[in-house]
Order: sequence, then structure tokens, then C-alpha cells
Amino acid sequence: MTINRREILGMLALTPLTALNWSPEAIRQARTAVDQTRRAQGETGKEYEPKFFTTHEYATVSALADLIIPRDDRSGSATDSGAPEFMDFMLNDRPDNQVTVRGGLAWLDNECRHRFNKAFVGCTPSEQAALANDLAWPEKAKPELSHGVAFFSRFRDMTASAFFSSKMGVDDLQYKGNTFVTEWTGCPPEALAKLGVKYD
Repeated sequence: MTINRREILGMLALTPLTALNWSPEAIRQARTAVDQTRRAQGETGKEYEPKFFTTHEYATVSALADLIIPRDDRSGSATDSGAPEFMDFMLNDRPDNQVTVRGGLAWLDNECRHRFNKAFVGCTPSEQAALANDLAWPEKAKPELSHGVAFFSRFRDMTASAFFSSKMGVDDLQYKGNTFVTEWTGCPPEALAKLGVKYD
């Protein structure tokens, strides 16, 4: 099915992107579901089958999420953390958000076809990055890309929520708040130096 630019913009306008409000409880439930599904996949060797996204949309979500949070020497990528599955679970349970996301993915493909004569997943990494860079900085983006900028901003938030709700994401933050402290010795010297303060 081919969707033209006018239809894509209409789909994006139907549901404001700010409607994608995910509560902490919904995030926790989705993360639990993703973790259980991934464990089952590890035991059976079966690939994840999206419940909301089409196969093409799921591939697009995976590629875009990894462009936003790539694998590095500190941790894995967004897909390594289960971000695409997380988004699929969240959107499958929330029909009011589906049109917005589906419209944004269609806009992304349409823009790539206009620029590079192929869908987003068929583009080279440098082509994908070029488009993402045009969308990632709202104050610098061209006015005609406003719908894509709005979608990309929301998708980036979704990716971050998915990644940082995972064990991998928490480990990446190097969060120490859940560690039992037997003795408080004060703020670490490197933190004091960074703040430019010292104990008297």
C-alpha cells in the first residue's frame, strides 16, 4: 500500500504527539512483558513477532532506534535492550497512539523515497544519519520538516524510555542509588572537583 505525503501529514495531525503519555506503571508492565518474551525466545530460538507493527514498520523502528542509541563500548544498542519489542507492546495496548506513530513511520519512508529513492531501511547508514540530523534539532530544522521533527522527537523519547527501563539501560547510567551504604564518607573527590567546592 502506498501512502502519499498529504495522507501522511493528515495521519500525523490526527493525534497530537503529546498524547503519548506512558505512566511508570505501564512502562514497568511493558518491560516485564518484554523481558519474559525475550527469555522465552532464548529458550525456543523463535524470532519476535510484532503485535502492532507490520514487519516493515518493525524493521524501521529497529533501525531508527539503533541510530538514536547505538551499541558502544559501554553498553548495547536500543535493539539489544529490547526497545522495539517494548514499543510494540506499548502501542499494541494503546490504540489512541497508534495512528501517530504509524503516520510518523510512513512520513520517514516517504521522505527517504523523496531524497534517496528508497525506504528508510534501504538507505545507507550515512543517508539515515543525514535525515536524522535534519530532524534531531528542532530549532535548526527547516519548516517543511516540522511533522518529521515532531515525530522524531517523540520517537527519541520512546526509545529512551524503552532503553533506560531495561537492566542494560540502568547499568549504562551507572546508577548507584540502589546500593546499600554502610558508611557515608562524604561526596567523592571527583564530584567535589567537578562542582568546584570542597569540605572545610
